[in-house]
Amino acid sequence: MSLPHFSTQSNLFSTAALSSSLFGETDRYRLFAQLIYPRLVAARSELESCYCLSNGRVAIEPVLLLGVSLLQYLDGQPDRLAVEMLRYHAGWSFALNRQLGDEVFHPTSLVNFRQRLIEQGQTALGFQAILDGLVEAGLVARQSRQRLDSTHILGRLSRMTRLDCMRETLRLALEELDQSTHGFPRPNFWAELWERYVESKLDFRAEASVLHQKMNRAGVDAAQLLAWVEQLSDKGPRQGGQVQLLARVLNENFQIDGAGQRQQREAQPTDAVRNPHDPDAQFSVKGHGKRKKEHVGYKVQIAETVTEAELDKGEPTRNFITAMATQAATASDDAGLPLVEEEQAAMGLQKPTVWHVDGAYISAQRLAQAQAQGRELIGPAQMPPHKEGRFGVDDFQIDVEQRRALCPAGKENTQCSRLEVQETGKVSYRFEFGRQCHDCAWRQRCVAKNQRHRSVLVGEYHTYLQARRQEQKTDAFKKKVQWRNAIEGTQSELVRAHGLRQARYRGLLKMQLQNYLVGAACNIKRWIRRELWLLGQTGAITAAN
Repeated sequence: MSLPHFSTQSNLFSTAALSSSLFGETDRYRLFAQLIYPRLVAARSELESCYCLSNGRVAIEPVLLLGVSLLQYLDGQPDRLAVEMLRYHAGWSFALNRQLGDEVFHPTSLVNFRQRLIEQGQTALGFQAILDGLVEAGLVARQSRQRLDSTHILGRLSRMTRLDCMRETLRLALEELDQSTHGFPRPNFWAELWERYVESKLDFRAEASVLHQKMNRAGVDAAQLLAWVEQLSDKGPRQGGQVQLLARVLNENFQIDGAGQRQQREAQPTDAVRNPHDPDAQFSVKGHGKRKKEHVGYKVQIAETVTEAELDKGEPTRNFITAMATQAATASDDAGLPLVEEEQAAMGLQKPTVWHVDGAYISAQRLAQAQAQGRELIGPAQMPPHKEGRFGVDDFQIDVEQRRALCPAGKENTQCSRLEVQETGKVSYRFEFGRQCHDCAWRQRCVAKNQRHRSVLVGEYHTYLQARRQEQKTDAFKKKVQWRNAIEGTQSELVRAHGLRQARYRGLLKMQLQNYLVGAACNIKRWIRRELWLLGQTGAITAAN
């Protein structure tokens, strides 16, 4: 599709020109038109890569589609209602500088627009356009103090048992093959499989033994179907998405034993498919006991600036979101920190001078890296495991650099060994205490019954971890970590006002786009509120009223 002609000038017949008297200086749609719309216009050069410049029929203006996408998450509207808002809501037309007589597009145009952004790697375009505007306005610094935390997102799918997932994957593969193998002779078992998985449904009330047999049957049928596809002379059917997904689901649920028989796996891989309609959505558990939360979906890392200055009475927040990094549900927070920094670097931001995080982001290596770079990573380090009645690692005074350790009884180690894992390059040190443990008065509290003497294994950067565990006991540190707490309120705002918790789409890339739009909508709202407050401070609101 080719791009339409675009003019940055409003003509006499634009909605803005005809209805400007309806929107005062303090109207949020006027502020959207003044603050946000110019940022979208500036991003049009990036949007051009999603279209042919002069080939095909004229497309809908991408600046308009991007603006509608942002307003969707600002006002909480789905695609169909967003188009209706564009048709009947004067505020939306005013904010996006629509011309009188402009036709309203079909809601599927928003679907196609989002797909274009994904295919061209422009999922962060809307978020970055707003972030660049905040930087130019002086509301976000290129390098600042920030806080970081993650939250889960529920996938747009139903929870399935392993049997349901296996049968549904078979059904989708059969329907795909029915189209891709048209003209090929069907195997003898085709009609039986079609009746079993396409035309029939599973009786969930059946006994456990019956369901177990059906699962084994599904494994045999899947293997038989895949073997037939491999024998086809045409490679096209085996490259189908549902056929490849069936092979993956089969391997995640079954394994070949020593006798060559296919047996059900007792445990699936952590990244196993839970629903074939969204293979990227993964199962994850957070917490334990009564606070245990299970979900199938995704995870997002949320970074926000931190302003330490005290706000005036009635002043809105000075903090803005700087990153919305989407991860698989099973990904760790430790891996999320460099992902966020990488995302911020791509948007022109420098690494924060200070990170306020929780214990999931703190590791010895991260603390060492932060100190080497002259930055701070503020958060509590997790305490080492303790066996009941025995001294833990934190009870020993360990100096890795000097290869020296003192036990709780004040005795020095007799040996220190350097250990390195060749596959990962991870380095650790083992400190051993020899004869001094034999007649030690604290032996029962230190050495296990099946050990001759005590040994302690620590990582290469244990010194940094040990220092943090001692520091976090002080009152000064407890005050510093309080700056992280506000991120919980930001998460709540994103969930309640912008629908962060529930996926609208399926697939990791689509979720990445959704999270960027959510973050951009929140920044727009905060920017507008701050502008309204500034207008009130300067007396503009009183004058307008």
